[in-house]
Amino acid sequence: MQSDAIKTGPSRAPARAMLRATGLDDAAIARPLIAVVHTWSDVSPCNLTLRDLAQHARAGILAAGGTPIEFNTIAITDGIAMGSSGMRASLASREVIADSIELAVSGHCLDGVVVLVGCDKTIPAAAMALARLDLPSAILYGGTIMPGQCKGKKVTIQDVFEAVGSHAAGTLDDAGLAEVERAACPGAGACGGQFTANTMAMVLTFLGLSPLGLNDIPALHPDKGAAAFACGELVMRRLREGGFTPSQVLTPAAFRNAARAVSATAGSTNAALHLLAIAHEAGVDFTLEDFEAASRTPVIADLKPGGRYTAAEMFDMGGSALVANELRAAGLLDDEATVTGRTLFAELDAAPAAGPQDCVRPVSDPIKPRGGYSILYGDLAPEGCIVKLAGHGRESFEGTARVFDSEDAAFAAVQARDIRAGDVVVIRFEGPAGGPGMREMLAVTAALVGQGLGNDVALVTDGRFSGATHGFMVGHVSPEAAHGGPIARLRDGDRVRIDVSTRRIDVDADLSTREPARIAPRVTGGALAKYALQVGSASRGAVTSPAPAPRAARIPIALIADFRGQGLPEHSTP
Repeated sequence: MQSDAIKTGPSRAPARAMLRATGLDDAAIARPLIAVVHTWSDVSPCNLTLRDLAQHARAGILAAGGTPIEFNTIAITDGIAMGSSGMRASLASREVIADSIELAVSGHCLDGVVVLVGCDKTIPAAAMALARLDLPSAILYGGTIMPGQCKGKKVTIQDVFEAVGSHAAGTLDDAGLAEVERAACPGAGACGGQFTANTMAMVLTFLGLSPLGLNDIPALHPDKGAAAFACGELVMRRLREGGFTPSQVLTPAAFRNAARAVSATAGSTNAALHLLAIAHEAGVDFTLEDFEAASRTPVIADLKPGGRYTAAEMFDMGGSALVANELRAAGLLDDEATVTGRTLFAELDAAPAAGPQDCVRPVSDPIKPRGGYSILYGDLAPEGCIVKLAGHGRESFEGTARVFDSEDAAFAAVQARDIRAGDVVVIRFEGPAGGPGMREMLAVTAALVGQGLGNDVALVTDGRFSGATHGFMVGHVSPEAAHGGPIARLRDGDRVRIDVSTRRIDVDADLSTREPARIAPRVTGGALAKYALQVGSASRGAVTSPAPAPRAARIPIALIADFRGQGLPEHSTP
Protein backbone atom coordinates (compact mmCIF):
# COMPACT_ATOMS: atom_id res chain seq x y z
CA MET A 1 0.00 0.00 0.00
CA GLN A 2 1.16 3.51 -0.75
CA SER A 3 0.15 4.48 2.79
CA ASP A 4 2.82 2.16 4.20
CA ALA A 5 5.18 5.09 3.65
CA ILE A 6 3.52 6.92 6.56
CA LYS A 7 2.40 4.10 8.83
CA THR A 8 4.71 1.08 8.67
CA GLY A 9 7.86 0.45 10.73
CA PRO A 10 9.43 1.92 13.85
CA SER A 11 10.38 5.18 12.15
CA ARG A 12 6.70 5.95 11.47
CA ALA A 13 5.75 5.91 15.15
CA PRO A 14 5.27 9.74 15.19
CA ALA A 15 2.88 9.57 12.25
CA ARG A 16 0.96 6.72 13.85
CA ALA A 17 0.77 8.69 17.08
CA MET A 18 -0.92 11.55 15.24
CA LEU A 19 -3.31 9.18 13.46
CA ARG A 20 -4.26 7.67 16.82
CA ALA A 21 -5.15 11.13 18.08
CA THR A 22 -7.85 11.31 15.38
CA GLY A 23 -9.50 8.16 16.77
CA LEU A 24 -7.88 5.49 14.60
CA ASP A 25 -6.79 2.24 16.27
CA ASP A 26 -4.26 -0.36 15.11
CA ALA A 27 -6.74 -2.09 12.83
CA ALA A 28 -7.87 1.15 11.17
CA ILE A 29 -4.30 2.28 10.58
CA ALA A 30 -3.39 -1.09 9.07
CA ARG A 31 -6.20 -0.92 6.50
CA PRO A 32 -5.95 0.99 3.17
CA LEU A 33 -6.34 4.72 3.75
CA ILE A 34 -8.85 6.16 1.28
CA ALA A 35 -9.34 9.89 0.79
CA VAL A 36 -12.87 11.23 0.74
CA VAL A 37 -12.53 14.70 -0.75
CA HIS A 38 -15.47 17.04 -1.18
CA THR A 39 -16.15 20.64 -2.11
CA TRP A 40 -18.85 21.26 0.47
CA SER A 41 -19.88 24.84 1.07
CA ASP A 42 -23.07 26.45 2.34
CA VAL A 43 -22.73 29.54 0.15
CA SER A 44 -24.86 28.02 -2.62
CA PRO A 45 -27.15 25.06 -3.32
CA CYS A 46 -24.62 23.41 -5.68
CA ASN A 47 -22.36 21.94 -2.98
CA LEU A 48 -24.75 21.97 -0.04
CA THR A 49 -25.25 18.19 0.27
CA LEU A 50 -21.65 17.08 -0.20
CA ARG A 51 -20.64 16.92 3.46
CA ASP A 52 -23.58 14.61 4.12
CA LEU A 53 -22.77 12.51 1.03
CA ALA A 54 -19.23 12.16 2.35
CA GLN A 55 -20.58 10.23 5.35
CA HIS A 56 -22.18 7.71 2.98
CA ALA A 57 -18.93 7.39 1.00
CA ARG A 58 -17.06 6.86 4.27
CA ALA A 59 -19.52 4.13 5.24
CA GLY A 60 -18.96 2.39 1.91
CA ILE A 61 -15.19 2.46 2.39
CA LEU A 62 -15.50 1.09 5.93
CA ALA A 63 -17.87 -1.67 4.80
CA ALA A 64 -15.36 -2.72 2.14
CA GLY A 65 -12.45 -2.88 4.58
CA GLY A 66 -10.83 0.53 4.20
CA THR A 67 -10.28 3.53 6.43
CA PRO A 68 -11.72 6.84 5.15
CA ILE A 69 -9.71 10.04 5.50
CA GLU A 70 -11.84 13.13 4.83
CA PHE A 71 -10.75 16.43 3.29
CA ASN A 72 -12.61 19.53 2.20
CA THR A 73 -11.55 22.00 -0.49
CA ILE A 74 -12.97 25.22 -1.92
CA ALA A 75 -15.69 26.05 -4.42
CA ILE A 76 -16.48 29.30 -6.22
CA THR A 77 -20.11 29.45 -7.29
CA ASP A 78 -20.52 30.99 -10.72
CA GLY A 79 -24.20 31.78 -10.30
CA ILE A 80 -23.35 34.08 -7.40
CA ALA A 81 -20.07 35.48 -8.74
CA MET A 82 -21.45 36.07 -12.26
CA GLY A 83 -21.21 39.66 -13.44
CA SER A 84 -19.01 40.72 -10.52
CA SER A 85 -15.27 40.98 -10.02
CA GLY A 86 -15.58 37.76 -8.02
CA MET A 87 -16.13 35.85 -11.26
CA ARG A 88 -12.41 36.25 -11.96
CA ALA A 89 -11.81 33.70 -9.21
CA SER A 90 -13.93 30.99 -10.82
CA LEU A 91 -11.65 29.48 -13.47
CA ALA A 92 -8.59 30.09 -11.29
CA SER A 93 -10.31 28.03 -8.60
CA ARG A 94 -10.25 25.01 -10.91
CA GLU A 95 -6.46 24.95 -10.63
CA VAL A 96 -6.53 25.57 -6.87
CA ILE A 97 -9.02 22.73 -6.32
CA ALA A 98 -7.01 20.33 -8.48
CA ASP A 99 -3.79 21.33 -6.74
CA SER A 100 -5.29 20.99 -3.27
CA ILE A 101 -6.72 17.52 -3.95
CA GLU A 102 -3.39 16.38 -5.36
CA LEU A 103 -1.40 17.83 -2.47
CA ALA A 104 -3.67 16.54 0.30
CA VAL A 105 -3.78 12.99 -1.10
CA SER A 106 -0.14 12.71 -2.15
CA GLY A 107 1.07 14.54 0.95
CA HIS A 108 -0.45 11.85 3.14
CA CYS A 109 0.49 8.94 0.84
CA LEU A 110 -3.12 7.72 0.64
CA ASP A 111 -4.16 4.63 -1.29
CA GLY A 112 -7.29 5.70 -3.16
CA VAL A 113 -9.70 8.59 -3.61
CA VAL A 114 -13.42 9.29 -3.72
CA VAL A 115 -14.16 12.87 -4.82
CA LEU A 116 -17.60 14.45 -4.32
CA VAL A 117 -18.21 17.49 -6.51
CA GLY A 118 -20.92 20.05 -7.14
CA CYS A 119 -20.63 23.28 -9.09
CA ASP A 120 -18.89 23.98 -12.38
CA LYS A 121 -15.14 24.08 -11.70
CA THR A 122 -15.12 21.43 -9.00
CA ILE A 123 -15.95 18.74 -11.56
CA PRO A 124 -13.07 19.15 -14.03
CA ALA A 125 -10.74 19.99 -11.13
CA ALA A 126 -11.45 16.58 -9.60
CA ALA A 127 -10.71 14.83 -12.90
CA MET A 128 -7.49 16.82 -13.31
CA ALA A 129 -6.34 15.86 -9.84
CA LEU A 130 -7.14 12.19 -10.33
CA ALA A 131 -5.27 12.18 -13.64
CA ARG A 132 -2.20 13.44 -11.79
CA LEU A 133 -2.52 11.05 -8.84
CA ASP A 134 -3.41 7.95 -10.89
CA LEU A 135 -4.75 6.04 -7.89
CA PRO A 136 -7.83 3.81 -7.66
CA SER A 137 -10.53 6.46 -7.59
CA ALA A 138 -14.02 7.56 -8.52
CA ILE A 139 -15.89 10.85 -8.79
CA LEU A 140 -19.51 11.36 -7.78
CA TYR A 141 -21.43 14.47 -8.76
CA GLY A 142 -23.61 15.76 -5.92
CA GLY A 143 -26.50 16.09 -8.35
CA THR A 144 -28.71 18.55 -10.11
CA ILE A 145 -31.25 20.86 -8.54
CA MET A 146 -34.95 20.32 -9.25
CA PRO A 147 -36.67 22.86 -11.52
CA GLY A 148 -38.53 25.71 -9.89
CA GLN A 149 -42.11 26.66 -10.70
CA CYS A 150 -43.29 30.15 -11.57
CA LYS A 151 -46.76 30.85 -12.98
CA GLY A 152 -47.07 27.21 -14.00
CA LYS A 153 -43.75 27.25 -15.88
CA LYS A 154 -40.54 25.40 -15.06
CA VAL A 155 -37.76 27.87 -14.28
CA THR A 156 -34.02 27.68 -13.61
CA ILE A 157 -31.32 30.18 -12.75
CA GLN A 158 -31.12 30.91 -16.48
CA ASP A 159 -34.59 32.46 -16.27
CA VAL A 160 -33.49 34.78 -13.48
CA PHE A 161 -30.59 36.16 -15.52
CA GLU A 162 -32.89 36.65 -18.51
CA ALA A 163 -35.50 38.29 -16.27
CA VAL A 164 -32.87 40.91 -15.40
CA GLY A 165 -32.74 41.81 -19.10
CA SER A 166 -36.52 41.92 -19.34
CA HIS A 167 -36.62 44.15 -16.27
CA ALA A 168 -34.12 46.53 -17.87
CA ALA A 169 -36.20 46.54 -21.05
CA GLY A 170 -39.27 47.54 -19.06
CA THR A 171 -41.21 44.38 -19.92
CA LEU A 172 -41.00 42.95 -16.38
CA ASP A 173 -41.71 44.93 -13.22
CA ASP A 174 -40.02 44.68 -9.83
CA ALA A 175 -42.60 42.25 -8.51
CA GLY A 176 -42.25 39.99 -11.54
CA LEU A 177 -38.47 39.92 -11.20
CA ALA A 178 -38.76 39.09 -7.49
CA GLU A 179 -41.22 36.30 -8.25
CA VAL A 180 -38.81 34.60 -10.69
CA GLU A 181 -35.91 35.14 -8.27
CA ARG A 182 -37.74 33.42 -5.42
CA ALA A 183 -38.94 30.46 -7.50
CA ALA A 184 -35.91 29.49 -9.57
CA CYS A 185 -33.84 27.58 -6.99
CA PRO A 186 -36.12 25.45 -4.81
CA GLY A 187 -33.40 23.54 -2.93
CA ALA A 188 -30.00 21.89 -3.04
CA GLY A 189 -28.27 20.89 -6.25
CA ALA A 190 -26.36 22.41 -9.16
CA CYS A 191 -28.01 24.47 -11.91
CA GLY A 192 -30.74 22.46 -13.58
CA GLY A 193 -30.27 22.68 -17.36
CA GLN A 194 -27.53 21.21 -19.51
CA PHE A 195 -25.36 24.03 -18.26
CA THR A 196 -21.72 23.54 -17.27
CA ALA A 197 -22.24 21.45 -14.12
CA ASN A 198 -24.60 18.91 -15.69
CA THR A 199 -22.59 18.87 -18.91
CA MET A 200 -19.39 18.09 -17.01
CA ALA A 201 -21.13 15.51 -14.82
CA MET A 202 -22.12 13.71 -18.02
CA VAL A 203 -18.55 14.14 -19.32
CA LEU A 204 -17.24 12.28 -16.24
CA THR A 205 -19.53 9.37 -17.06
CA PHE A 206 -18.43 9.21 -20.69
CA LEU A 207 -14.78 9.50 -19.66
CA GLY A 208 -15.29 6.51 -17.39
CA LEU A 209 -14.41 8.32 -14.15
CA SER A 210 -17.96 8.07 -12.72
CA PRO A 211 -20.19 4.97 -12.74
CA LEU A 212 -22.90 5.17 -15.39
CA GLY A 213 -26.14 6.51 -13.93
CA LEU A 214 -24.94 7.70 -10.54
CA ASN A 215 -24.21 11.30 -11.54
CA ASP A 216 -27.72 11.56 -13.01
CA ILE A 217 -29.40 11.15 -9.61
CA PRO A 218 -30.61 14.59 -8.42
CA ALA A 219 -29.13 16.09 -5.28
CA LEU A 220 -32.18 15.53 -3.08
CA HIS A 221 -33.20 12.15 -4.48
CA PRO A 222 -33.40 9.42 -1.79
CA ASP A 223 -30.95 7.21 -3.74
CA LYS A 224 -28.10 9.72 -3.72
CA GLY A 225 -26.65 8.57 -0.40
CA ALA A 226 -26.58 4.96 -1.62
CA ALA A 227 -24.71 6.15 -4.73
CA ALA A 228 -22.00 7.67 -2.52
CA PHE A 229 -21.82 4.43 -0.50
CA ALA A 230 -21.41 2.46 -3.73
CA CYS A 231 -18.54 4.71 -4.83
CA GLY A 232 -16.75 4.10 -1.53
CA GLU A 233 -17.08 0.34 -2.01
CA LEU A 234 -16.05 0.62 -5.63
CA VAL A 235 -12.73 2.34 -4.93
CA MET A 236 -11.85 -0.37 -2.43
CA ARG A 237 -12.63 -3.02 -5.04
CA ARG A 238 -10.46 -1.24 -7.61
CA LEU A 239 -7.64 -1.08 -5.06
CA ARG A 240 -7.81 -4.82 -4.37
CA GLU A 241 -7.88 -5.68 -8.08
CA GLY A 242 -4.79 -3.55 -8.70
CA GLY A 243 -6.01 -1.79 -11.81
CA PHE A 244 -8.38 0.65 -13.44
CA THR A 245 -6.76 3.82 -12.29
CA PRO A 246 -7.40 6.96 -14.37
CA SER A 247 -4.45 6.22 -16.67
CA GLN A 248 -6.31 3.13 -17.91
CA VAL A 249 -9.61 4.98 -18.27
CA LEU A 250 -8.54 8.31 -19.80
CA THR A 251 -7.81 7.27 -23.38
CA PRO A 252 -8.12 9.35 -26.56
CA ALA A 253 -11.27 7.40 -27.43
CA ALA A 254 -12.79 8.21 -24.02
CA PHE A 255 -12.22 11.91 -24.67
CA ARG A 256 -13.86 11.57 -28.07
CA ASN A 257 -16.83 9.86 -26.42
CA ALA A 258 -17.15 12.74 -23.95
CA ALA A 259 -16.91 15.41 -26.66
CA ARG A 260 -19.61 13.66 -28.70
CA ALA A 261 -21.86 13.55 -25.64
CA VAL A 262 -21.40 17.30 -25.20
CA SER A 263 -22.37 17.85 -28.82
CA ALA A 264 -25.34 15.47 -28.65
CA THR A 265 -26.77 17.30 -25.64
CA ALA A 266 -25.94 20.85 -26.86
CA GLY A 267 -23.93 21.15 -23.68
CA SER A 268 -21.79 23.95 -22.31
CA THR A 269 -18.92 25.26 -24.42
CA ASN A 270 -16.93 25.28 -21.17
CA ALA A 271 -16.58 21.54 -21.73
CA ALA A 272 -14.01 22.31 -24.43
CA LEU A 273 -11.86 24.25 -21.99
CA HIS A 274 -12.18 21.59 -19.30
CA LEU A 275 -11.68 18.52 -21.48
CA LEU A 276 -8.51 20.07 -22.91
CA ALA A 277 -7.29 20.65 -19.34
CA ILE A 278 -8.08 17.09 -18.23
CA ALA A 279 -6.37 15.69 -21.32
CA HIS A 280 -3.33 17.85 -20.57
CA GLU A 281 -3.08 16.41 -17.04
CA ALA A 282 -3.57 12.86 -18.35
CA GLY A 283 -0.93 13.26 -21.04
CA VAL A 284 -3.49 12.53 -23.77
CA ASP A 285 -3.20 14.13 -27.21
CA PHE A 286 -6.55 15.87 -27.55
CA THR A 287 -6.96 19.25 -29.26
CA LEU A 288 -9.52 21.80 -30.38
CA GLU A 289 -9.75 20.03 -33.72
CA ASP A 290 -11.00 16.93 -31.94
CA PHE A 291 -13.92 19.04 -30.75
CA GLU A 292 -14.68 20.10 -34.30
CA ALA A 293 -14.87 16.46 -35.36
CA ALA A 294 -17.14 15.71 -32.38
CA SER A 295 -19.36 18.70 -33.20
CA ARG A 296 -20.66 16.81 -36.24
CA THR A 297 -22.60 14.67 -33.75
CA PRO A 298 -26.25 15.75 -34.04
CA VAL A 299 -28.15 17.24 -31.11
CA ILE A 300 -30.46 14.51 -29.85
CA ALA A 301 -31.26 15.65 -26.28
CA ASP A 302 -34.02 18.21 -25.75
CA LEU A 303 -32.40 19.97 -22.79
CA LYS A 304 -32.27 23.52 -21.53
CA PRO A 305 -31.00 26.15 -22.29
CA GLY A 306 -32.18 25.61 -25.86
CA GLY A 307 -34.64 22.78 -25.22
CA ARG A 308 -37.53 21.83 -22.98
CA TYR A 309 -36.19 19.64 -20.20
CA THR A 310 -33.97 19.92 -17.15
CA ALA A 311 -31.41 17.30 -16.11
CA ALA A 312 -33.72 16.08 -13.32
CA GLU A 313 -36.45 15.39 -15.83
CA MET A 314 -34.07 13.49 -18.11
CA PHE A 315 -33.04 11.39 -15.10
CA ASP A 316 -36.68 10.41 -14.60
CA MET A 317 -36.81 9.25 -18.24
CA GLY A 318 -33.56 7.25 -18.17
CA GLY A 319 -30.65 9.64 -17.72
CA SER A 320 -27.35 9.72 -19.57
CA ALA A 321 -27.77 6.09 -20.66
CA LEU A 322 -30.41 7.36 -23.10
CA VAL A 323 -27.81 9.51 -24.83
CA ALA A 324 -25.14 6.81 -24.73
CA ASN A 325 -27.42 4.15 -26.19
CA GLU A 326 -28.44 6.34 -29.12
CA LEU A 327 -24.83 7.26 -29.86
CA ARG A 328 -23.86 3.60 -29.60
CA ALA A 329 -26.64 2.58 -31.99
CA ALA A 330 -25.37 5.13 -34.52
CA GLY A 331 -21.77 3.97 -34.25
CA LEU A 332 -20.71 7.21 -32.53
CA LEU A 333 -19.48 5.68 -29.27
CA ASP A 334 -16.36 3.63 -28.56
CA ASP A 335 -16.39 0.78 -26.04
CA GLU A 336 -13.92 2.03 -23.43
CA ALA A 337 -12.97 1.05 -19.90
CA THR A 338 -14.79 2.58 -16.96
CA VAL A 339 -14.16 2.95 -13.25
CA THR A 340 -16.48 0.03 -12.50
CA GLY A 341 -14.14 -2.47 -14.17
CA ARG A 342 -16.66 -3.08 -16.92
CA THR A 343 -16.57 -1.41 -20.31
CA LEU A 344 -19.03 1.31 -21.22
CA PHE A 345 -21.02 -1.01 -23.44
CA ALA A 346 -21.21 -3.61 -20.67
CA GLU A 347 -22.53 -0.90 -18.36
CA LEU A 348 -25.14 0.07 -20.93
CA ASP A 349 -26.17 -3.57 -21.35
CA ALA A 350 -26.67 -3.81 -17.57
CA ALA A 351 -28.62 -0.55 -17.30
CA PRO A 352 -32.38 -0.69 -16.69
CA ALA A 353 -34.43 -0.43 -19.86
CA ALA A 354 -35.90 3.01 -20.41
CA GLY A 355 -39.64 3.49 -20.67
CA PRO A 356 -41.47 5.86 -23.00
CA GLN A 357 -39.71 9.22 -23.21
CA ASP A 358 -39.44 12.22 -25.50
CA CYS A 359 -36.25 13.85 -24.21
CA VAL A 360 -33.65 11.97 -26.28
CA ARG A 361 -34.18 11.15 -29.94
CA PRO A 362 -32.40 8.76 -32.33
CA VAL A 363 -29.41 10.12 -34.23
CA SER A 364 -31.38 9.43 -37.42
CA ASP A 365 -34.10 11.85 -36.27
CA PRO A 366 -32.19 14.58 -34.43
CA ILE A 367 -33.34 17.86 -32.99
CA LYS A 368 -30.52 19.52 -34.93
CA PRO A 369 -28.35 17.91 -37.61
CA ARG A 370 -25.10 19.05 -36.01
CA GLY A 371 -23.88 19.77 -32.52
CA GLY A 372 -24.21 22.81 -30.33
CA TYR A 373 -20.78 24.30 -31.06
CA SER A 374 -18.09 24.67 -33.71
CA ILE A 375 -14.40 25.61 -33.73
CA LEU A 376 -13.51 28.64 -35.86
CA TYR A 377 -10.26 30.29 -36.94
CA GLY A 378 -9.50 33.46 -38.86
CA ASP A 379 -8.36 37.06 -38.61
CA LEU A 380 -9.63 37.39 -35.05
CA ALA A 381 -8.70 33.95 -33.76
CA PRO A 382 -5.60 32.41 -35.37
CA GLU A 383 -5.31 29.90 -32.50
CA GLY A 384 -9.04 29.17 -32.55
CA CYS A 385 -12.28 30.01 -30.78
CA ILE A 386 -15.58 28.30 -30.10
CA VAL A 387 -19.00 29.38 -31.34
CA LYS A 388 -22.12 28.32 -29.48
CA LEU A 389 -24.92 27.27 -31.82
CA ALA A 390 -27.57 26.00 -29.41
CA GLY A 391 -30.83 27.91 -29.30
CA HIS A 392 -30.78 29.40 -32.79
CA GLY A 393 -30.69 28.19 -36.38
CA ARG A 394 -28.10 30.59 -37.80
CA GLU A 395 -24.70 29.56 -39.06
CA SER A 396 -23.48 32.99 -40.16
CA PHE A 397 -23.56 36.53 -38.92
CA GLU A 398 -22.12 39.80 -40.18
CA GLY A 399 -22.32 43.02 -38.27
CA THR A 400 -20.67 46.14 -36.91
CA ALA A 401 -18.24 45.79 -34.04
CA ARG A 402 -19.06 47.43 -30.74
CA VAL A 403 -15.85 47.04 -28.76
CA PHE A 404 -15.64 46.99 -24.96
CA ASP A 405 -12.56 46.42 -22.83
CA SER A 406 -14.48 44.72 -20.01
CA GLU A 407 -17.64 42.80 -19.34
CA ASP A 408 -18.80 45.57 -17.00
CA ALA A 409 -18.64 48.19 -19.77
CA ALA A 410 -20.55 45.95 -22.15
CA PHE A 411 -23.22 45.16 -19.55
CA ALA A 412 -23.70 48.87 -18.86
CA ALA A 413 -24.23 49.48 -22.58
CA VAL A 414 -26.77 46.67 -22.78
CA GLN A 415 -28.66 47.91 -19.74
CA ALA A 416 -28.68 51.43 -21.23
CA ARG A 417 -30.32 49.97 -24.39
CA ASP A 418 -27.30 51.08 -26.41
CA ILE A 419 -26.95 47.83 -28.36
CA ARG A 420 -28.88 47.47 -31.61
CA ALA A 421 -29.83 44.61 -33.91
CA GLY A 422 -26.92 43.88 -36.24
CA ASP A 423 -24.22 44.75 -33.70
CA VAL A 424 -21.34 42.43 -32.91
CA VAL A 425 -20.61 43.03 -29.24
CA VAL A 426 -16.88 42.47 -28.65
CA ILE A 427 -15.70 42.02 -25.07
CA ARG A 428 -11.93 41.73 -24.74
CA PHE A 429 -9.30 41.72 -21.99
CA GLU A 430 -11.42 39.06 -20.27
CA GLY A 431 -9.25 36.07 -21.21
CA PRO A 432 -7.45 33.77 -18.78
CA ALA A 433 -4.54 36.17 -18.26
CA GLY A 434 -6.22 39.46 -19.12
CA GLY A 435 -9.31 39.13 -16.94
CA PRO A 436 -7.61 37.61 -15.14
CA GLY A 437 -9.69 34.48 -14.84
CA MET A 438 -11.73 34.40 -18.06
CA ARG A 439 -15.08 35.51 -16.66
CA GLU A 440 -18.30 34.12 -18.07
CA MET A 441 -20.53 36.56 -19.94
CA LEU A 442 -23.93 35.27 -18.78
CA ALA A 443 -24.99 38.62 -17.34
CA VAL A 444 -24.47 40.23 -20.76
CA THR A 445 -25.85 37.42 -22.91
CA ALA A 446 -28.90 36.87 -20.72
CA ALA A 447 -29.64 40.60 -20.68
CA LEU A 448 -29.50 40.63 -24.49
CA VAL A 449 -31.93 37.70 -24.64
CA GLY A 450 -34.17 39.40 -22.10
CA GLN A 451 -34.30 42.48 -24.34
CA GLY A 452 -35.30 40.36 -27.34
CA LEU A 453 -31.93 40.69 -29.09
CA GLY A 454 -30.72 37.12 -28.64
CA ASN A 455 -30.99 36.25 -32.35
CA ASP A 456 -30.20 39.72 -33.70
CA VAL A 457 -26.75 40.38 -32.26
CA ALA A 458 -23.57 38.37 -31.97
CA LEU A 459 -21.07 38.45 -29.12
CA VAL A 460 -17.34 37.82 -29.51
CA THR A 461 -15.02 37.56 -26.51
CA ASP A 462 -11.71 36.20 -25.29
CA GLY A 463 -13.68 35.33 -22.15
CA ARG A 464 -16.14 32.48 -21.96
CA PHE A 465 -19.84 31.73 -21.55
CA SER A 466 -22.02 30.08 -18.99
CA GLY A 467 -23.61 26.82 -20.00
CA ALA A 468 -26.89 28.71 -19.63
CA THR A 469 -25.93 31.10 -22.44
CA HIS A 470 -27.72 30.82 -25.75
CA GLY A 471 -27.65 32.96 -28.86
CA PHE A 472 -24.91 33.55 -31.47
CA MET A 473 -21.91 33.66 -29.15
CA VAL A 474 -18.20 33.25 -29.90
CA GLY A 475 -15.85 32.74 -26.97
CA HIS A 476 -12.35 31.58 -26.02
CA VAL A 477 -10.86 33.79 -28.77
CA SER A 478 -7.15 32.99 -28.86
CA PRO A 479 -4.64 34.55 -28.57
CA GLU A 480 -6.38 36.78 -26.06
CA ALA A 481 -6.14 40.56 -26.05
CA ALA A 482 -3.78 40.65 -23.06
CA HIS A 483 -1.28 38.62 -25.09
CA GLY A 484 -1.56 40.95 -28.09
CA GLY A 485 -4.04 38.81 -30.01
CA PRO A 486 -5.80 40.32 -33.05
CA ILE A 487 -8.93 40.99 -30.99
CA ALA A 488 -6.88 43.75 -29.31
CA ARG A 489 -6.59 45.50 -32.71
CA LEU A 490 -10.32 45.59 -33.40
CA ARG A 491 -12.06 48.98 -33.41
CA ASP A 492 -15.66 50.23 -33.23
CA GLY A 493 -17.23 50.19 -36.67
CA ASP A 494 -15.21 47.30 -38.11
CA ARG A 495 -17.29 44.76 -40.00
CA VAL A 496 -17.00 41.31 -38.45
CA ARG A 497 -17.99 38.16 -40.36
CA ILE A 498 -18.71 34.85 -38.61
CA ASP A 499 -19.31 31.82 -40.83
CA VAL A 500 -19.74 28.37 -39.33
CA SER A 501 -19.83 26.65 -42.74
CA THR A 502 -16.32 27.86 -43.58
CA ARG A 503 -15.21 27.86 -39.91
CA ARG A 504 -14.00 31.45 -40.17
CA ILE A 505 -14.21 34.62 -38.07
CA ASP A 506 -12.80 37.56 -39.99
CA VAL A 507 -12.85 41.34 -40.08
CA ASP A 508 -12.89 43.83 -42.97
CA ALA A 509 -9.75 45.65 -41.84
CA ASP A 510 -5.99 45.27 -42.06
CA LEU A 511 -5.34 44.55 -38.40
CA SER A 512 -1.59 44.23 -38.97
CA THR A 513 -1.29 47.99 -39.46
CA ARG A 514 -2.78 48.78 -36.05
CA GLU A 515 -1.24 48.88 -32.64
CA PRO A 516 -3.02 46.58 -30.17
CA ALA A 517 -5.04 48.21 -27.43
CA ARG A 518 -3.60 47.85 -23.95
CA ILE A 519 -4.98 48.20 -20.46
CA ALA A 520 -3.30 48.33 -17.07
CA PRO A 521 -3.28 45.00 -15.19
CA ARG A 522 -6.46 44.72 -13.16
CA VAL A 523 -4.77 42.70 -10.42
CA THR A 524 -1.19 43.23 -9.28
CA GLY A 525 -0.91 40.94 -6.28
CA GLY A 526 -2.24 37.77 -4.71
CA ALA A 527 -3.58 34.57 -6.20
CA LEU A 528 -5.05 36.10 -9.37
CA ALA A 529 -1.84 37.94 -10.23
CA LYS A 530 0.06 34.66 -9.86
CA TYR A 531 -2.55 32.93 -12.00
CA ALA A 532 -2.27 35.56 -14.74
CA LEU A 533 1.48 34.98 -14.94
CA GLN A 534 1.16 31.19 -15.12
CA VAL A 535 -1.97 30.48 -17.15
CA GLY A 536 -1.73 29.27 -20.74
CA SER A 537 -3.95 29.82 -23.77
CA ALA A 538 -7.63 28.93 -23.69
CA SER A 539 -7.00 27.02 -26.92
CA ARG A 540 -5.01 24.54 -24.82
CA GLY A 541 -7.29 24.44 -21.76
CA ALA A 542 -6.03 27.49 -19.81
CA VAL A 543 -3.89 25.30 -17.58
CA THR A 544 -1.14 26.37 -15.18
CA SER A 545 0.70 23.09 -14.75
CA PRO A 546 3.48 21.75 -17.01
CA ALA A 547 2.80 18.80 -19.27
CA PRO A 548 3.23 15.51 -17.38
CA ALA A 549 5.68 12.80 -18.29
CA PRO A 550 4.19 10.11 -20.56
CA ARG A 551 2.22 7.43 -18.73
CA ALA A 552 3.13 3.76 -18.81
CA ALA A 553 1.32 1.64 -21.38
CA ARG A 554 -2.41 1.37 -20.78
CA ILE A 555 -4.25 -1.89 -20.14
CA PRO A 556 -5.50 -3.25 -23.50
CA ILE A 557 -9.26 -3.30 -23.96
CA ALA A 558 -9.14 -7.12 -24.38
CA LEU A 559 -8.00 -7.45 -20.78
CA ILE A 560 -10.79 -5.16 -19.60
CA ALA A 561 -13.26 -7.82 -20.70
CA ASP A 562 -11.91 -10.16 -18.05
CA PHE A 563 -13.50 -7.94 -15.43
CA ARG A 564 -16.98 -7.88 -16.95
CA GLY A 565 -19.57 -8.78 -14.39
CA GLN A 566 -17.47 -7.41 -11.53
CA GLY A 567 -18.83 -3.86 -11.63
CA LEU A 568 -21.56 -2.29 -9.54
CA PRO A 569 -24.41 -4.71 -8.83
CA GLU A 570 -27.53 -3.92 -10.88
CA HIS A 571 -25.45 -1.25 -12.66
CA SER A 572 -26.63 2.17 -11.58
CA THR A 573 -29.17 1.33 -8.91
CA PRO A 574 -27.33 1.84 -5.59
